[in-house]
Formats: sequence, C-alpha cells, structure tokens
Amino acid sequence: MLEIRWHSRAGQGAVTGAKGLGSVVAETGKQVQAFAFYGSAKRGASMTAYNRIDDEPILNHEKYMQPDFVFILDPGLAVTDNITANSKDTTKYIITTHLSKEELISLVPELENIKDRVFILDCFQIARDTIGKAIPNTPMLGAFMKVSGMFELDYFKEKMKGVLKKLPPNVIDANMVAIQRAYDEVK
Repeated sequence: MLEIRWHSRAGQGAVTGAKGLGSVVAETGKQVQAFAFYGSAKRGASMTAYNRIDDEPILNHEKYMQPDFVFILDPGLAVTDNITANSKDTTKYIITTHLSKEELISLVPELENIKDRVFILDCFQIARDTIGKAIPNTPMLGAFMKVSGMFELDYFKEKMKGVLKKLPPNVIDANMVAIQRAYDEVK
C-alpha cells in the first residue's frame, strides 16, 4: 500500500489535492482513500490530509500511517510540524520552500541524514505565477509525478483536466502550466 501525508494550512488546497490525486488513481482500477484531519476549521489553521492507494480493498481507516511520501505545502510547517513522524527508511519528502535545501536542513535538522530523499520547490511562487493565487496543491502534484514516477506527466495532466472540469477553462489551463512547471523545477 502506498501512503501519503499532506501537511498544509486550511485553504491551501491539500484536501482538494488529495481528492484529485485519488480521482486520477481510482480511474486506473486501484483502491483509494483521500481524507483530512482538521484541528480548527479556520482558514490558515494547520491541518493534514492523507491518501492511501492499493491494489486490494483498503480496510484501514485510521489517520495513523507510515507514509511513503510526505508533502509540505506550507514552508512554515516544515519547521513547526513533526514532518518525519512515523516515517519509514524510504519515506520521501516534497517540501514547498523558497530556501535552498541546505538552508532548509539547517532549520529542520531531522532532514540532515535523509537529504537524498528530500525534494524542494517553491509551489507558492509557481502557483502565483501561473494560477494567480498562492494555492500550492497542483504544483505539489506535478512535483509528485516527477519524484514518484507514478504516471507519465501528459497522462496525469489530461486526467487532472477532468478533475478540474468545473473550473473555467483558463484556470484549468493555468493549473496545467503549474503542474508542468513544478515537474520541471523540483530538485
């Protein structure tokens, strides 16, 4: 089973991102869970979202997991949340930050010994430049496609257009640019 934990603030699109990823994966016939845990319902409050993906029915509905991937949508949460909690020796981290990897690791020393599994990009800036709003969920998914190799990028973008179909065409197009740019910029 593949498990993903999203660290975000309410309003940054983690729930939508988790559900969008779940929708794309479900079309392949896999079993999927996408859910969230909110401490406070206020915009800006720290929250987590989760995905589970498996070939078999998923009977575990707990929020506890040993994630294969951890997504950090808000740079401050890399410092304030325990992002390495319950991690595996293979867990990969994709972190939104404007800092270099070295600067980030100096602030989050727990990442020092696993820096080869830490990937960074500035999802906020990508979202502002492409979508016009600092909502980092689709850029994070673009970075995830690069780091995980789960889907070919063109396939994923085409499926995400279907997920976003209720949005105006120009917003869908902007999200596709954001996904592509994140895929290209993650390091």
